[in-house]
Amino acid sequence: MLDFLYTTFPVSGVTTYIFVPAFTAFVISFFTSMGGVSGAFMLLPFQMSILNYTAPSVSGTNQLYNIVAIPSGVWRYIKEKRMVWPLAWAVIIGTMPGVFIGAWIRLAYLPDARNFKFFAGLVLLYIGIKLLKDIIKKSGSNEKKPNITGEFIVTDTALSLKRVKFKFNGENFSFSVFGILILCFIVGILGGIYGIGGGAIVAPFFVTFFKLPIYIVAGAALMGTFVTSIAGVAIYQILSAFYTNLNVAPDWLLGISFGIGGFFGMYLGARCQKYFPSYIIKLILCVSILFVSVKYVLGFLL
Repeated sequence: MLDFLYTTFPVSGVTTYIFVPAFTAFVISFFTSMGGVSGAFMLLPFQMSILNYTAPSVSGTNQLYNIVAIPSGVWRYIKEKRMVWPLAWAVIIGTMPGVFIGAWIRLAYLPDARNFKFFAGLVLLYIGIKLLKDIIKKSGSNEKKPNITGEFIVTDTALSLKRVKFKFNGENFSFSVFGILILCFIVGILGGIYGIGGGAIVAPFFVTFFKLPIYIVAGAALMGTFVTSIAGVAIYQILSAFYTNLNVAPDWLLGISFGIGGFFGMYLGARCQKYFPSYIIKLILCVSILFVSVKYVLGFLL
């Protein structure tokens, strides 16, 4: 009855109902955007395992989704004054070079989908375990909902070459500029390989290692993912001219279709984030990450 909505995306060869990419992206991004993650790390296995899109161009398509979807979420965090700009710029500066290196590694050494899934599974498994430990450690805090006061915004930001300090919701926070840059460079390489811009990796690290509140990490992580995804799409498009024997260039129609759903999902996710306890947001990320990672690792070993 709905056969007229069944379509084939020409570049990737994916055949599905026209509304499936947008609807899937909307649901995923609503939840993941609360933690500063675009949802691309969940869309990648969906494309590879459900839509059977396993060509190297799936990475560029995934980053194209980020470009279309992320601006609505970032705008919402900026409007609510929960964007730490020095953190956002550190993410951008640190991850940008890594994205180019990661894209090259993906094409030169990980073109096979099976090996790629195993690599991605190991990365996500580590992150998921770290998040789970953090959730268990704080499970006895009896947190019911965020303690939203009149200061549930970022204020008193002070920047130096060594540290950034700011106040959020009445508490003082700080982080090492050098430490963030090194972390983001490594994350940029991994994100460039995985095709997610790095947000799915860097956001949990900010929370677990740098002890930054999830409510301000989200905006900075999404902003960094947005900018580095632009670079990622550009490099995959350029490299397609040199790797003519591989399907490298993004599927623009499929990526934009995912992006449209993500655009609305991220806006609503960012809008609702402050009403959710931090452990719920972390739990959403943890379950999603562990599900994908275990599936990929077991799929390689068995």
